[in-house]
Amino acid sequence: MKMHFCIPVSQQRPDALGGRYVLYSVYLDGFLFCKVRYSQLHRWNEQLKRVFGNCLPPFPPKYYLAMTTSMADERRDQLEQYLQNVTVDPNMLRSDVFVDFLKLVQLDTFSITTKKASLDLFLPDGRSIKVEILTSDTAERVLEVVSHNIGLCQELLDCFGLFLIQFCKEGRLSVVKKLADFELPYVSLRSSEVENCKVGLRKWYLDPSLDARLMDCRAAVDLIYMQAIQDIEKEWAKPTEVQRQKLEALQKEDNRTEFLELAREVRHYGYVQLEPCTCDHPEPGCQALFSVGNNEISCCITLPDNQTLDVIFQMDRVKCWQVTFLGTLLGTDGPQQTLNQNLELRFQYCEDSHWRWFVIYTKQAFLLSSCLKKMISEKMAKQAAENPEMQIEVPEQGKSKKYHIQQNQQKDYSSFLPRKSKIKIAEVDCGFGTIKEEDL
Repeated sequence: MKMHFCIPVSQQRPDALGGRYVLYSVYLDGFLFCKVRYSQLHRWNEQLKRVFGNCLPPFPPKYYLAMTTSMADERRDQLEQYLQNVTVDPNMLRSDVFVDFLKLVQLDTFSITTKKASLDLFLPDGRSIKVEILTSDTAERVLEVVSHNIGLCQELLDCFGLFLIQFCKEGRLSVVKKLADFELPYVSLRSSEVENCKVGLRKWYLDPSLDARLMDCRAAVDLIYMQAIQDIEKEWAKPTEVQRQKLEALQKEDNRTEFLELAREVRHYGYVQLEPCTCDHPEPGCQALFSVGNNEISCCITLPDNQTLDVIFQMDRVKCWQVTFLGTLLGTDGPQQTLNQNLELRFQYCEDSHWRWFVIYTKQAFLLSSCLKKMISEKMAKQAAENPEMQIEVPEQGKSKKYHIQQNQQKDYSSFLPRKSKIKIAEVDCGFGTIKEEDL
């Protein structure tokens, strides 16, 4: 699947020879990931071609004359699509030439040098463990270090992930984003601009039946046991009173296996819960609380008369979804670090044999999209395991569609080029057991 890369902002900068170059602000999952020049990306593409040949997506051509505004817009569009498309091949994602370049541009963008550092990594029970890393270590590498420290089996690393987690008032916490394998946790933590943000270790699967994979590893059982307790305490998982009493008894006995067996029967066990947000159903502006997991989107909607409405959307009936950012990204000193305002996620859903759009206005739209992708990939993997002869297309995230660009001159003669960005993440057709992407 493609990554949530977008380039909503670019800047013109003077160079040493009196000319100008364009610096592109690349965002990943709504957070500023790096700033790069076309020439850097061009050299990177040439390196990738030497390793992977002509299987790369098309790279935007060089211009030997001054670019017009429309040409600059087209190049930014093409670079964005290139970054999205180049992440489709998992072999490329794991290659040294891919990872080393992205490590370098992350460090350079935020002026961080490679050095030894300590990173506090928070476990689901609230404890933290200190791991010794390099500032240039990727999330994948940090996860390997942590797994070695706690005795987690290497073959189960794909069941867990590193997340940016915000610790809010009154003991609340909010999952901000899942760190990509090639992201640098040390850099992402310091550049996130999210108050009281920490790096946390959590399981990264949304099908509760996948717990079965972990039951022979004590460290893995400990982790999902901690998270189950935390989710119940935070009221993300919602046991009945009878279930709660049985779970408390099993917890006192420290019977983790039976605790988890019962926990899997609890409503919203293992789901990712979003912060309170708004939606357009059954009318615009309704307050809502969304939980995502077990092949569904569950929401509790507060109606204008303060009555509540519980609605469940099955992923089997979701045709497509898209994340949209509307607005500009200009602060007093240039582009902002995050796209966490003016975000919406809309998905097309079959209801009573009719397709309709359901819109969610949430700063966690990219996290929600990642969860939807995860559920789709888990479903496809399960279908492939059950039907080895079935050919299944794994969905990709969709391509982007841009709107107009405004240009504002600054005192230092830099020009910022914000745009209203509409980023379509994926289009999914689940009607006949296949999932495919279609462009806008």
